[in-house]
Amino acid sequence: MAYTINPDRAAPWNSLPELPVEEGLYRTVEVYEQLANAKAALGRLQGRSAVIPNQGLLINTISLQEAKASSAIENIFTTDDELYKAYSEQKAEAAAGPSKEVLRYREALWHGYDYIKEKSAFDLEYFKLVYRQIKQMADGIRPPSALIYIKQGGSGPSAGKPVYTPPRGKGIVEEKLSNLLHFMNDDEAYPVDPVLKMAIGHFQFEAIHPFRDGNGRTGRVFNIHYLTKKGLLDYPILFLSRYIADHKDDYYACLAGVSQRGDWKSWLLYMLKAVEVTSSITYSKINDIIAAKDAILHAIAADTEITRPEQLVNVIFTQPLTKVKHFTDSGTYVENTARKYLNQLAAMGILERRTMQGHHYYLNLELYRILGE
Repeated sequence: MAYTINPDRAAPWNSLPELPVEEGLYRTVEVYEQLANAKAALGRLQGRSAVIPNQGLLINTISLQEAKASSAIENIFTTDDELYKAYSEQKAEAAAGPSKEVLRYREALWHGYDYIKEKSAFDLEYFKLVYRQIKQMADGIRPPSALIYIKQGGSGPSAGKPVYTPPRGKGIVEEKLSNLLHFMNDDEAYPVDPVLKMAIGHFQFEAIHPFRDGNGRTGRVFNIHYLTKKGLLDYPILFLSRYIADHKDDYYACLAGVSQRGDWKSWLLYMLKAVEVTSSITYSKINDIIAAKDAILHAIAADTEITRPEQLVNVIFTQPLTKVKHFTDSGTYVENTARKYLNQLAAMGILERRTMQGHHYYLNLELYRILGE
């Protein structure tokens, strides 16, 4: 099947084909076998997460790891300790450097989720909302005067040269986004399996590259929101960026394979494998977190006289680093009681007391281990 490729990497790809993609480009036995594997793993994850009473265990911890992995793809790195400390302050403004950017991604994940829950379909304002939250910018779709192109990385002789130049011109980006939104929203006109449609839509968004910066992260947020909108996940907890971060070179090679050779099959196999693998990783992490929580709750009930142990355990499993303030702000305990109980758990080896910049934090050692695996 013919697919209009991008012959000149230094020239805007204004001939980027509109969606839908011709079925002959991807309707193969291999793609549909991998689609079945991806959907089975995703269904198992959804079934497990849906029955957990305290969704905060997943909403905070898993989405934080997704934010960290997605940011790492863009070479924005932070340590777990820096990130968890920043998150324990409960707002991105309290963070600095890479941790702040990771927390902004997480906030975009949830702001966009709340936005799309109230909407019947994705729209241009959704993309702008996610982009602005990630980048903390007030602009929108890049104008034709923004000479954006993707550069060759590294320090070799080709470093800095264009490897891809997205569409550019008056109204062109808006027109191509409109086509993308129509394809993603209209399941009657385009009856494509939603996991396949997510993968197709992700390529198209990245190829359009509608913003000056932050397109990769915005596109990865869109992936998860599309799956939640289609009812394949209740919450945006899929650790999808983990696979992309671990196979970053393949990710960019498969993107280039579509634009330069029309190789949709390799791209879709890559994305479907990412869904399968990260669904299984997320499923395992959920099970490990729940098992650790139950074991710690049993130890507290058996060996201490701590009051309201369920509430205490819920708090220390909502994020890896806990402070006394988390208990006093919620009205769970007064300050002295909260400090006494946290120190007691530290003495039992459940928590580790840390002092950072003059402030005391309590690290949930099991949660920290599970999230770091």
